Amino acid sequence: MTTVVFVHGTGVREPALKTLISRVDEGLHRVAPHARLIACDWGSAHGATLAANGASIPGDDGRHRGARAPAHTGDQARAAEWELLYNDPLAELRLIGAADAPSGPLPPHEVPADTAIRHRLTELLADSGKLEAMLRFTAASHGEQAVLSLLDAPELGEAARSAEADTLAELAARALVARVLADASETGDPLCPTADDRDEAIAVLTAHLGGRPPGSERGPARFLLRAVAPLASRAAVRRRSSITRATHPAAGDILRYLARGDAHRTHLADLIRTQPSPVVLLCHSLGGVIAVDTLATHSLPQVTLLVTAGSQAPFLYETGALPSLRHPRPLPPSFPAWLNIYDPRDLLAFAAQPLFPAHATDVPLSSGQPFPYAHSAYWTNPALYEAVARRLT
Repeated sequence: MTTVVFVHGTGVREPALKTLISRVDEGLHRVAPHARLIACDWGSAHGATLAANGASIPGDDGRHRGARAPAHTGDQARAAEWELLYNDPLAELRLIGAADAPSGPLPPHEVPADTAIRHRLTELLADSGKLEAMLRFTAASHGEQAVLSLLDAPELGEAARSAEADTLAELAARALVARVLADASETGDPLCPTADDRDEAIAVLTAHLGGRPPGSERGPARFLLRAVAPLASRAAVRRRSSITRATHPAAGDILRYLARGDAHRTHLADLIRTQPSPVVLLCHSLGGVIAVDTLATHSLPQVTLLVTAGSQAPFLYETGALPSLRHPRPLPPSFPAWLNIYDPRDLLAFAAQPLFPAHATDVPLSSGQPFPYAHSAYWTNPALYEAVARRLT
């Protein structure tokens, strides 16, 4: 009889572990009724905990619990407003474009406001030095891409039907800067300007696009963002304690393992040694990292197969962060066959076969779920158990 040791991932604690094991046992029994499943509950013994009951969480000590949230200052409101713009740079243009447009055609020979702005944006593309000087806090390529994106945005023309030329110029400048900073952040730019530097760039861009220096009012879009942004920010601040307490096991488990993983590896190795051969390790996420490290550092001949699902072990190895092994050092000859299952939509899952061709076989399996749900959908996917059953001895 094969013993299957299930090694769970981050953040799993009782009673959730019991539910998870029951589901895995059900799926495994359907395709391999003679396999015996046991759990390696490393989380209860070695998982992360808030040892001081959350003393490190700002505003979460006894003096603040239950207290009224502080008033939202102008600076906080501005930060909350820009949080929305970074997520959707065209939000203000879209909102003002949805407002009622003034009736009547344009006076003869008057150029539509968006046409004039598009012309000035095109001038910026032709003068990269000028654009780079306006956006000195980021790479020129980000500015060029932002200008191209704004030129193609129908929201600019829709906003022109409702907004005055000065307002439209400022909104366009804000949208452009929001796009630049959002793109820079997504590509890993380590620097972000202060709000004052950002607003100075907006003032210069607004002037170039034909507007007056930015003012405090920008019509319906401004008022709506003023109303929505602070509410969203307040909700996040109020919920910080509950969010951190809910998520700390997952994030903390990773950090704790990478800093002090000897106990996790010893825990798993000791459990394996008490089991009769053959043993199969069936692992999820960080559980797969623990298993790879354990098998690379301990002599465990009774393990005949390692199965990982949604594991980061290959990525950690390639980046030099896997505790047991640094690239390009190979796995030891005693390392068992490795079946590495990943969902192509799971951004926390990585391929092992290109790095460990002598041991690993990759099997892509789609749950049909988007990320991050794909990372938790392995154990309800019948195809996973069928892939495992084909490799059981």
